[in-house]
Amino acid sequence: MTTAMPAQEATPIRAIVLILIGMVCISINDTLIKLLSGDYPLHQMVFIRSIIGIVITCGFVWGEGGWHLLKTDRPGLHVFRAALIVAANMLYFAALSVMPLGVATSLFFVAPLFITLLAIPVLGEAVGRHRLIALLIGFAGVAVMMVPATDWADVPRPALFLPIAAAACYAGMQVMTRKLGAGSAASAMAIYIQAAFIVVSSVSFLAVGDGRYAEGLDSESLIFLLRAWVWPASADIWKFATLGAMSASIGYCLSAAYRIGNAATVASYEYAALPMAIVLGWVVFGERPGWVMVLGTALIAGAGLYVFARERRRAGVGPAAERPIRRG
Repeated sequence: MTTAMPAQEATPIRAIVLILIGMVCISINDTLIKLLSGDYPLHQMVFIRSIIGIVITCGFVWGEGGWHLLKTDRPGLHVFRAALIVAANMLYFAALSVMPLGVATSLFFVAPLFITLLAIPVLGEAVGRHRLIALLIGFAGVAVMMVPATDWADVPRPALFLPIAAAACYAGMQVMTRKLGAGSAASAMAIYIQAAFIVVSSVSFLAVGDGRYAEGLDSESLIFLLRAWVWPASADIWKFATLGAMSASIGYCLSAAYRIGNAATVASYEYAALPMAIVLGWVVFGERPGWVMVLGTALIAGAGLYVFARERRRAGVGPAAERPIRRG
């Protein structure tokens, strides 16, 4: 099993390549989820992609050393962390069904700001005035994104809080990862997440899989969550297969990148997903970004990158901060 490198060491090119591959996979994953959201329930997509993903990830576990890597002495914390990332995914994907891809992605990137806030009570970290100013700027960007705009005028205002809630859950998961430390292999961490998705989506199928709770609803997000399972059309099978491959790749690439690279440096490259989402939203769904989206995105991304820059300059950010796992 490899161990995380100290934060002060240079981040290898391999970590940067891995995080960028992960961002490409996330962008493809989100695009496919949005494409399929009009015909299939979210829990069905999550179940199918996680079944495929866990099979592929088992190969990663074997390649990194074998099944003994799955053993952990903190199962409770891993379960809680997995629950947070499952909640983050469900909320975020529900948002994708009703709003432009670029808007959902931009709002989700308040996660680093939430991490800064949670680090105060949970990790006992001090937050200076520079990072507090960055927080205010980032949340100002969120406020700008909440302004009704012509390019997403039909999106219900409450739905805009879905990716923000997803970011809060993701931030909680990252903070839990810092508390867990650097004791698990990248493939093992990915297996835990895939297993959590399978359990939650299976329970969802048993509870609402017949679609009875979706009848008479007007909310597209709720319909997406409660719609009945249907057998995938032949034209969609490749999309589900790709979702599974993307799920496995995301889980492994991001965990591996954070294991071998400086957390602040690696995390800053996650912002590559923002232009990818905007371009894919434009090309695939015809979602042309307006000035509100550009301004809000710039404020959120600028604040987050500033926080990461401040983190990198701080001395003594140890390996406990090395391995957050992004949305899988």
